[in-house]
Amino acid sequence: MSRRVRRKVAKKGKEKLLLPSYPELIVDENDDDFIHSILPINPTSISDIPTKNHPRSDVVDWTTLPDDTVIQLFSLLNYRDRASLSSSCKIWRNLGYTPCLWESLDLRAHHCDATTAFSLSSRCSNLRRLRFLGAESADAIIHLKARNLRDISGDYCRKMTDATLSVIAARHEMLESLQLGPDFCERISSDAIRAVAICCPKLRKLRLSGVREIDSDSINALAKNCVNLCDIGFTDCLKVDETALGNMGSLRFLSVAGTSNLKWGLVSHLWSKLPNLIGLDVSRTDVSPTAISRMTFSCQSLRVLCALNCANVEEDSTFVTSSNGGSKGKLLLSLISDIFKGVGSLFADISIKGKNVFLDWRDTKRNDKKLDDIMIWLEWVLSYSLLRIAESNPQGLDNFWVSQGATLLLSLMQSSQEDVQERAATGLATFVVIDDENTSIDGQRAEAVMRGGGVQLLLNLASSWREGLQAESAKAIANLSVNANVAKAVADEGGITILANLARSMNRLVAEEAAGGLWNLSVGEEHKGAIAEAGGVKALVDLIFKWSTGGDGVLERAAGALANLAADDKCSMEVALAGGVHALVMLARNCKFEGVQEQAARALANLAAHGDSNSNNSAVGQEAGALEALVQLTRSPHEGVRQEAAGALWNLSFDDRNREAIASAGGVEALVALAQSCLNASPGLQERAAGALWGLSVSEAN
Repeated sequence: MSRRVRRKVAKKGKEKLLLPSYPELIVDENDDDFIHSILPINPTSISDIPTKNHPRSDVVDWTTLPDDTVIQLFSLLNYRDRASLSSSCKIWRNLGYTPCLWESLDLRAHHCDATTAFSLSSRCSNLRRLRFLGAESADAIIHLKARNLRDISGDYCRKMTDATLSVIAARHEMLESLQLGPDFCERISSDAIRAVAICCPKLRKLRLSGVREIDSDSINALAKNCVNLCDIGFTDCLKVDETALGNMGSLRFLSVAGTSNLKWGLVSHLWSKLPNLIGLDVSRTDVSPTAISRMTFSCQSLRVLCALNCANVEEDSTFVTSSNGGSKGKLLLSLISDIFKGVGSLFADISIKGKNVFLDWRDTKRNDKKLDDIMIWLEWVLSYSLLRIAESNPQGLDNFWVSQGATLLLSLMQSSQEDVQERAATGLATFVVIDDENTSIDGQRAEAVMRGGGVQLLLNLASSWREGLQAESAKAIANLSVNANVAKAVADEGGITILANLARSMNRLVAEEAAGGLWNLSVGEEHKGAIAEAGGVKALVDLIFKWSTGGDGVLERAAGALANLAADDKCSMEVALAGGVHALVMLARNCKFEGVQEQAARALANLAAHGDSNSNNSAVGQEAGALEALVQLTRSPHEGVRQEAAGALWNLSFDDRNREAIASAGGVEALVALAQSCLNASPGLQERAAGALWGLSVSEAN
C-alpha cells in the first residue's frame, strides 16, 4: 500500500485597501525608529536608511506635507491604519483627531464594548453616521456620546432588546435614519418603536427586519411624531397593522417584503389613498394580482411596484405583461419581467436603457431629485430581495439568474450606497451555491458572472480600503472559484496576490474570507505555485497563530488551504519553512472544532506524504505532541476527523523513527479499536485504518 494524498475544497454555508491592514505601530519621537517615518528615496541597502546619527540629505520628510494632504491620506485608510499612522508623530496624531475624519464610523469588524466606546468618545462629537454589529455593540453606542448622530445602521441584531433600542433613541434625538437588519430583530417589539417615534421626531427613514409584530399604536405614534418620515421598511415581519400604515400620509417609499399575514384587500383599499406614495415593495409575499391591479389603478402617485418572487403574481405571465403595458406609466417589477427594460422606462432619455441602466443613471448628471430618490430606493429593495431569494434558493429560477439576476447583482455592486454594494456581493456569493454540504456551485450561474466582468469587479472591490466590501467580495471570489474556469480567470487577473494580501488583514472577517478563496484556488495544481510565490503560504500559517482563539471559520479555511498546498512537494517545503508543522500540530492538539481538526490532520497527512523527496515526514513526527494528538483524533466522534488522523498516521508510519513513537503513544491500540469500529463506515476510513496498521506492522516484521 502507498501513501495517500487527499484534496478537498472549502465548505460553504449560508453564513450567516489597496494595502492590507497592519498591527498598530507606536513609536517615540525620541527613538531612532521614529526617523523611519521619513523615508529615503530608493534606498539601495540598509546603510542607506537614515538614522539620527547618520542622516541623509536625499529624503522625503513626510511630516512637512500640508495638513490638507495628510487629512486626505487619512481619509483613504481604515480605522486601524489611521491609528497606526497617527502614532508616528505628534503632528499626525493631532491631525488624526480632525473632526471631518470622524463623521462616519464603522464598528462592525471590531469588538466594541462600553470601554472601547468610551475611549472613542473624545473623537465622536461630530459623528453623523454609525454602523455596528451585534447586541453588545448596540449596548455600547451610548458611551460614544455622539449626540449629533443622524444615521444608525445595525447588522445582526437578533439579541438586541427593547431597552437597548429605547435608550439609543432617547440619547440621539437628532436621528434621521435607523436601519436594523438583515438578521431578524426577534426581541424588538412595538414598545421600542413607539419610543423611537417619541424620541426621534426628525426621523426620515426607518427600516426594521424580522420584528414579530408592529401594532397600530406604534405606527400611529410614528405618524404623529415623525412628520418627515418618508421611507419605511418593515421586512420579513410576522404581522404589521395595515390600517395604521394607511395613516402614514408622509410616506413616499414603503417595503413590506417577506412580511406575512397581510390582508391584501385592506392593503389595496387603504394604501392606494396614500397621497405621496411613489414606491411600494411587496416582494416575497402572497400578494394577489387583484390587489396589485387595484394599487396600480387607484394610487395616483405610485410609480414603481416591486413584486419579486411573488408566486401568485408570477404564475400569470400575461398579467405581468399587461400590467406594465397599460398601467398609466406605472412600473411593475417581477422575476418574469425584464427588470432592466422596466427601470429604463422611468427615464425620458431613451439612451438610458438596457443592462447598463443603473450605470448610465449614476454617470448622468440631471436635476431630477424625485427620479434619483426612486433609483436609490430601487437599488436598496432589489439588493435586499435578491439576497433573500438567493438564500432560500427556490426551484425554477435558473433562467432568471443567468439571464438577468447575475447582471443585476453586478450592477448593484457598483452602487454608491455601501450597504447595497455589500449586500449585492453577498448575494453573488450565495446565489451560485446549489449544495452547501458538498460545496457545489451552478456552473452556468458562475460563468454568467464571469461573462459580465464580475471577476475583475470583485477583485477591484476586494482591493478597496473598506473592510466590509473586502470581506464580502473575497467571499464571492472564494465561492465562484470552485468553478475551474472562474478560478483561472481569478488567477489571470491577479486575484491570488490580492487574496494573499487580504489574508494578512488584521480584520478577522476579511482574513477568513481571503483564506477561503486561497483554499478553493489551491485545489488547482496550476495555482499552488502562484499562491506560494505571492506569500500565501506564510500568510496562512500566520493566520493560525494570529487567530488561534478566533473561532473555527478562519482556522478551518487556513488549515484547509495549507492541506491542499502540502499535497505539492515544493509547496510542502514552503509550509514547513513557514512554521506550518508547528501551527498545524497546535491546531490538532488544542482546537475543539471538528472542521479544524479534520483539516489540520489532512494537512499533516499531506506533509508526511513526501517522505521520499523531503524531510517533512520526520519533521511532523518529531514535532512535540504531534503523534499523540493524531492518535487522540482517531477516537473523535466525527468520521472525517478519524479518517484524516488515520491517514496521517499511515503516512508517518513509513518513517522508521515514527513507528515506535506511534506505538508508544498508544497508536496500535487506537487503530485496532478504530478498525473494529468502522466496519460499517466509509471505504476511505476503513482503508486508512487498515493502512496505518499495516504500516506499523512493518516494524514488527523487520
